[in-house]
Formats: sequence, C-alpha cells, structure tokens
Amino acid sequence: MDSRRGFIQKAGIALGAYVLGDLTIPKIQNDLNSLNSQYAKKLPSELSEDESFWNEIRHMYTISPSIINLNNGGVCPQPLVVQEAVERYNRLSNEAPSYYMWRILDQGREPLRAKLASIAGVSPEEIAINRNASESLETIIFGLTLKAGDEVVLSKQDYPNMINAWKQRAHREGIVLKWLDFQYPIEDEDQIANVYTEAFTSRTKVVHITHMVNWCGQILPVQKIARIAKQQGIKVIVDGAHTFAHLDFKISDLDCDYFGTSLHKWLCAPFGSGMLYVRKKEIGPIYPLFSWTDPVSEDIRKFESLGTRSFAIEQAIGQACDFHMMIGIQRKQERLQYLKNYWAEEAVKWDRVSIGTSLDPKYGCAIGLLQVEGKKPVEVSQTLFRKFKIHTVGINWDSISGVRITPHVYTIKYDLDRLLEGIQYVLKND
Repeated sequence: MDSRRGFIQKAGIALGAYVLGDLTIPKIQNDLNSLNSQYAKKLPSELSEDESFWNEIRHMYTISPSIINLNNGGVCPQPLVVQEAVERYNRLSNEAPSYYMWRILDQGREPLRAKLASIAGVSPEEIAINRNASESLETIIFGLTLKAGDEVVLSKQDYPNMINAWKQRAHREGIVLKWLDFQYPIEDEDQIANVYTEAFTSRTKVVHITHMVNWCGQILPVQKIARIAKQQGIKVIVDGAHTFAHLDFKISDLDCDYFGTSLHKWLCAPFGSGMLYVRKKEIGPIYPLFSWTDPVSEDIRKFESLGTRSFAIEQAIGQACDFHMMIGIQRKQERLQYLKNYWAEEAVKWDRVSIGTSLDPKYGCAIGLLQVEGKKPVEVSQTLFRKFKIHTVGINWDSISGVRITPHVYTIKYDLDRLLEGIQYVLKND
C-alpha cells in the first residue's frame, strides 16, 4: 500500500510538472506583453535606466539568489519560458521518441528557420540551425576549398577554436595564415580596418573577422573590412558569437559571406544551440562538416545533417526568439551599454584601475574588461567571488589581460553596486 501511495504521489508530481509547463509559458508571455504595453511610450534610451522595468524582466529568469552572475560572456541563462519549453518538448519526445521527434518536432524547423532569418535580416534559405558558433564556423573553415599557398588573414585575438581550426588546415594543406595583432581598446574604425586590408595580397582567399572580441568586448568594423575584401574577391567569415541578439544590426548589413553564432549566448536560447548563415550563392561550394547526399548541393539544409540530436533544445529556440523580440533589440542594447558604463565609469576614476574596453557604444557594449594594477586577473576574480559571491572570469590571452565583467538584461544596479564594493575591497587589500 505504501509503495502504491508513493507511486501515485510521484505520478501526481510528474503530471503537475507537465501541466505547469503548458501554463507557465503563456503566463510569462502575457506578463511580458503587459509590461511592453505599460512602457510602450518610453524610448529605449530612457528605459535603459528604469530599474522597475528591468526588475520585471529579472523575475522572468531563475537566477541564483546567492550568486551575482557577471560572466554572461561565457554562456547566458535561459528565461523561464525557454526552460519550460525544453522540458515540455523533452517530455513529449519521450512519449514515443521516433514519432514525436522526427514526425512532429522536426517539422517545426522551417518556421523556426524563418523566425531566425527575420531577426537576422536575411533569407530563410541562408540559415542553418546547429549547436554552437564553433560548429557553425568550423563548417565553413573546413568546408572551403583552399590549396597550398592560399592566404587567410586572421587575428591573434580571435576565438581559440577558430584559431586552432585554421592551424589544422595550415598543418594539413599548407595554406598560409597571416596573423594580425591588436592592442585593444581602439576607438578608430579606420585604424582597425586598415590593418586588415593592408594584409591583403593577390594570394589572399579568406579574411576571418571576429565581430566582437570575446576577451574584451571590442567591436570591429566588419562592413568596412568586408567591402574592401569583396572588391578583391576575398571571402569574408564573421564570428558573431557575441553580437547576434546583443547589438542592433542585421547580418545583411555586414556584407559578409558566412556568419556563425551561438544562440545560447545573447539570444538566451537553450544550451547547445547555434546558427549558421551562408550567402545563397556561396552554399554550393562549401562542403558540409557532416556527410550529405549531395555535398555541393545549394540547399542550406545540407549543413544540418547532424544525426540524432535534441529536438527539444532546437525547438525551444523559438521561445527564446519570442522573448528576445518582445523585449526588443534596441531596448536590449541600450540597457546592456548602460550597465557596462554604470560600473566602468565609476571604477575608472580610482587609482590603479583601468578599463580595457571602450565606453563608446560604437566600439563596445555589455562586455567590459577590468584591469587592476599590481593584481593578476585570477586573483581579482577569486577575491570577488570569495568575498562577494560575484562570478566573473580572469582573462589572460595574448595581449589581453583583465577580469571580464559581463552583465545581462536580468542584471540590476544593485548587482553592479556590489561589484564596485568588491573592486574597492580589492584595491584596499593588497
């Protein structure tokens, strides 16, 4: 009898969770719609400082009450509406996996593709859905037809996975990597663009550009570089891991051929979700990373031949898109810029403190690099967590050194006031 009662109780909890998923999603959407109506007349720049609005957004996440997360530059949390969608789709999949996964959820990819394309400002026939920026970009890096002696221009401040992928091609095939090196922050678009374009030669076939440098948040003038590259017949790859759903732009504005991003960063989609853009005319020549019936097909879907993966994760990207669009990219960017400048403008006034990121919105946004003279980044990061439970990350990469501070839309001024207290503590305790 006891075991039967226990079974019934557990079954009731499971059923309750299932129903909760169905009820929670529309409730959160209604709450956000109501919030939008209430603040509709406020300009994004005005709303960026309105803590009442952003406190409401904060309550739509399941953030830790004891840890202040300022490392959103690594991976961003999902709002509750996305978490619930993943659980709901996963429970549905488990009722009859091969039926619900392949005959039901898999059919939702086309509407999802259209939704992502709308945010990106490109055709759905140029968007592939995969698992992260590394997979997206390595699809292009390994799929391009290059031969020994062909040159690729890239930077020492690019992301390690991309650097290693290019090194692998150079090792195996003899392509030539032309390394650029920068001392950020730089507040001169022409200076950055000229370093790239002056490295181009008649042998240059590809330029690899990181739209926002993950270590310090520097924004690069992709369009300026791309336009000159296109005039010389050079293919343009853009690593947009930190700009998609963070900055107010369209991929079509960049004049690039390929663009890869992780949706589990600034879009706040489920962990392990990403997106690849390939300009329509460039799809055919790129070989897919995983096999496809016709490797030179002009169908963007050839880049989605991943085998069995989580359809729950993939489909819940749709809820992340909806959440993002209901906030609005202009509001989002203005808020993120405000938060970075809120702490950085105060901290930079203090002796021994410098900021390795531009405070000008043209050259930076949410990501800020804290530098404390006489302190190693890891020491500062560890002290902030040990004494104030503020989660950050110490950065030491090539010419970039500091503590990366990255707030998000659920971050409030109280969190950053605690950060400023923490920095003061670091300065007073050598």
